[in-house]
Amino acid sequence: MKVRRALISVSDKEGLEALGRALADLGVEILSTGGTATRLQELDIPVTPVESVTGQAEILGGRVKTLHPVIHGGILARPGHEGDAAELAEAGIEEIDLVAVNLYPFEEWLQRPGVADEELVEQIDIGGPTMIRAAAKNHARVAVLTGPDQYDDVIAELRETDGELSATTCRALAGAAFARTARYDTAIAEWIASADEDFPPSITLAFDRAIDLSYGENPHQRAAYYTEPGARTHLMGRVEQVHGKPLSFNNLLDVDAARGLLAEFELPACVIVKHNNPCGVAVAGTVLEAYELARDCDPVSAYGGIIAINRPIDGELGEVLSGTFIEVLVAPDYEKPAMEALTRKPNTRILHNTDRRRRNPGERDYRRVSGGMLVQDRDSESEDRESMTVATETQPTEEEWGDLVFAWRVAKHVKSNAIVLAKDLATVGVGAGQMSRVDSVELSVKKAGDRTEGAVLASDAFFPFADGPEAALDAGVTAVVQPGGSIRDDEVIAAMDERGAAMVLTGRRHFRH
Repeated sequence: MKVRRALISVSDKEGLEALGRALADLGVEILSTGGTATRLQELDIPVTPVESVTGQAEILGGRVKTLHPVIHGGILARPGHEGDAAELAEAGIEEIDLVAVNLYPFEEWLQRPGVADEELVEQIDIGGPTMIRAAAKNHARVAVLTGPDQYDDVIAELRETDGELSATTCRALAGAAFARTARYDTAIAEWIASADEDFPPSITLAFDRAIDLSYGENPHQRAAYYTEPGARTHLMGRVEQVHGKPLSFNNLLDVDAARGLLAEFELPACVIVKHNNPCGVAVAGTVLEAYELARDCDPVSAYGGIIAINRPIDGELGEVLSGTFIEVLVAPDYEKPAMEALTRKPNTRILHNTDRRRRNPGERDYRRVSGGMLVQDRDSESEDRESMTVATETQPTEEEWGDLVFAWRVAKHVKSNAIVLAKDLATVGVGAGQMSRVDSVELSVKKAGDRTEGAVLASDAFFPFADGPEAALDAGVTAVVQPGGSIRDDEVIAAMDERGAAMVLTGRRHFRH
């Protein structure tokens, strides 16, 4: 397909000069609109304003400028179709062979805080998607470019072939174009639906591939990481890998778990995750202390884990960390001596996380099931002390209160049935993913050993019987926090009162399956 005439109308001007000059050098006539035409003229690239072709100036403040038969006839005329050719000739319409359009930045505006609905509406492109879809439909004769990332390859092919593009290229560009408009419409539809209805009758999701992964959870599974357009942030948003092997599927799952738990704390904190469960968490005066306390919760499990820290890593901590096997290390910054120590191991994946944005509180959680999907609100809230109720005669001490709130926040991020033992703002034992809550208690006690004495316990859901808390009290636990809500709450609370221990009820559970 020979490119003789092109229409360029872009919101994002990146790469515009290179594309415009390449087309002009090949003798291609360039039509353009508004700000794009002005920019091309400033660059001394020959351009024909669209209104001089349509005979109609832009109207409605630019809302209508390319919605015209002269434009869409030129794009949609079928190749080799005698009837189409005759109609074009009769109407004096010339074919358009290449369309370069990128859309109003609706998705970008959607992420801006405090944007009024009226402003977002003005970022909904109409003419752009229409031209893109028309060109993509007619890809047997028309090439369509929807982003600056496509320009270089197309320019190179045009130069190599004296202005021609292959059918393979045009078809690939058409596929990318329909994906782009589908994504764009999805972002708009989701925005409108989120304001009008909690769970709309249908959901259309669009994601962009961001990272090709070597394999999935297991080597025989193919995998990739995709990001959601319009999301305020995403797992790897403003996160740069500065050292180590490429990230794997399981690495990304664990980094997500670690970052989610780390966000619960503002004081210096360390989270160590293994197989998507925290095996050590601590808050302390320094991140070195926090790391050592988190590691000591379960040193065997911490080996080869994912470590997330919410303060810059200095040389001293870097040296300590360099002495152990770490799959992934995530921190907001690294001092030079720390990097020198940590990079002595070539495979350690080191992530520099500069993202300070919070997740959208209204973000949904999607889980694939066979032939469908489960959708729910994300469990993003954490209860504080003021919202909790002491159910026993014995009141928690101030020290116990601190540990109870800390343990409760950690338990929310542990696979159910979840039991967390904590002491001095550090986990000392974690029981995760057991089918029986008593088994989770026994596992956490086993992990803690003699550190159970004086510790507190958090359970992500209620105790159906008193046997779980009693096993913990037998091992030295002095206070328990749990949601409550069992028909046997009175029996469980009575068992605590008999032992002179404190029990706090939160009124909300945090299952994590």
